[in-house]
Amino acid sequence: MSSETRGNAQDLFAEASKAANELYNIRETYFPPNPDDKSSKLLTESTLALQLLDAIPPEKRKSPMQRATYEYLRGKILDVFPEYKKDAEDHLSKAVKLNPSLVDAWLSLGNCIWKKGDLASAKNCYTLALSKGPNKRILCQLSMLERRMAQGTENQADIVEESVEHAKEAISLDVKDGNSWYNLGNACLTSFFVSGAWDQSKLLQSLKAYQHAEKDERMKSNPDLYYNCAIVNKYLENYERALSGFEAAALTDPGLNAMEEVQKMVHLLDKIESLLHGQTKAKRLASLTSSLSTVSLNPAYGRASIDCLQEGLNKAVAIVGKVLFFVKHENVAPFYYLLCDSSQICYVLSVYRIHNEAIKEGDQVTLLEPYYKYVNFSWKGKCYKFKSVRVDFLEQVLVNGKTLSNQHAVQTSIYAQNKP
Repeated sequence: MSSETRGNAQDLFAEASKAANELYNIRETYFPPNPDDKSSKLLTESTLALQLLDAIPPEKRKSPMQRATYEYLRGKILDVFPEYKKDAEDHLSKAVKLNPSLVDAWLSLGNCIWKKGDLASAKNCYTLALSKGPNKRILCQLSMLERRMAQGTENQADIVEESVEHAKEAISLDVKDGNSWYNLGNACLTSFFVSGAWDQSKLLQSLKAYQHAEKDERMKSNPDLYYNCAIVNKYLENYERALSGFEAAALTDPGLNAMEEVQKMVHLLDKIESLLHGQTKAKRLASLTSSLSTVSLNPAYGRASIDCLQEGLNKAVAIVGKVLFFVKHENVAPFYYLLCDSSQICYVLSVYRIHNEAIKEGDQVTLLEPYYKYVNFSWKGKCYKFKSVRVDFLEQVLVNGKTLSNQHAVQTSIYAQNKP
């Protein structure tokens, strides 16, 4: 084959490859109000991409490498849709047989087989691709697949930690790649859920990764980034950031349930504000809290009122309060209560990893090493202001002077309700 013929063949394959890449760009960035419009656009554009590929004359796709590239591009184009397509798998399988060094074909084949539900074979494809050399995209896919494989297993926390490590490997190859940072954020968030949804450090790691991802202009069209970052802020009780993130996700992709999350959060905040400004009379509060100042404390802890707490973790400090209300809301966790201290100052208590039956209205509660936050922000013209305390462990809570038993601990994770 002459150099001119090879050049023409390369140009034709380059055009087909560009069309295939643009097809995936549409899949990842186009979110019309009507999802059927996206399906229709993908069908139209994939048909055009296949026509462009088939326009390459047979004599210019005779060599094993050219045939492998042709099969790879055809399989990739066919696989752009959410559902599994056997034709796509067949073409991608031919591609890797013709050219086992074609890493992109291994990646696409793994993605295609994943849709079929054969997770072990999909992982094998990614592993074979990585045997050709380090690759950030494949490491990200492997990390994602491991999170999927972890679901429902006895050692899911260990498998998710492998996902975190592979995500970090991808970043080490390109610290400016937003998708790799986004994947690490998802891995850390999943680790938070599967390990019991209590470790704030995992949330902070996730948030930092998402913030790095946001620096990549290409990620600004990713609604899942806004949505997952909002989930992190929700569990960090950064309510304003969470609301803004969910709203941004909804604007980018109306198909997400992001506005439902906004409504649930606003409903919770409105209920808290209503209870805080309710009609509990001063005399009743005085009666309810009169005995709190005499509650005995472990000498290792200094007694404090809610007004004396510092932002963040208050080590070697204990506060005592009376439970006025259990705040019902629509999310799985945490549980919220309205408490009042001996100074008759009301505050919100959020409790993680503890059954709601452990704390009841009217109980006297001692909180050890409380994590304090002063909430003060406005949303859609309404101002929310309240003092908030968070506890994550059974050991931090005494109810009516008694420690909580292990039966009060929530053993299951909340991963099923929050899948990043």
